[in-house]
Amino acid sequence: MMHIISKFTLLLALALLFSFQAHARETITADVYFNRAGTKILSGVANVATGWMELPKNISLWNQRDQNALIGITEGLLWGVFHTVGRTGNGALDLVTFWLPTYPIPDPLYVWDDFSKESEYYGGRMGR
Repeated sequence: MMHIISKFTLLLALALLFSFQAHARETITADVYFNRAGTKILSGVANVATGWMELPKNISLWNQRDQNALIGITEGLLWGVFHTVGRTGNGALDLVTFWLPTYPIPDPLYVWDDFSKESEYYGGRMGR
């Protein structure tokens, strides 16, 4: 029985080794790699340090969307906390994974890039 399991394991390992791999839409050259790694390091540090700016940004955004100031401030505060945690956490994740040739997670890249746009988070993007 053990002999059959080891043969099956070997066959499975060979099948996985020679299976078709997904191809990226672009070639990752040394220039592209170092550019993306540097961008992820810089944006990671910036987003960890300035993630708290999502709080006033979202209070302002939600105040503009709602006629009632109390509702706008409350929604902005809740979304601000969510995006503060999101931007700070994703900045830390970008710092830890800077060696992967993907784009940084938050969009816009920095909180101050587009203060009138609500932040979004896209993980593992290879191309834009």
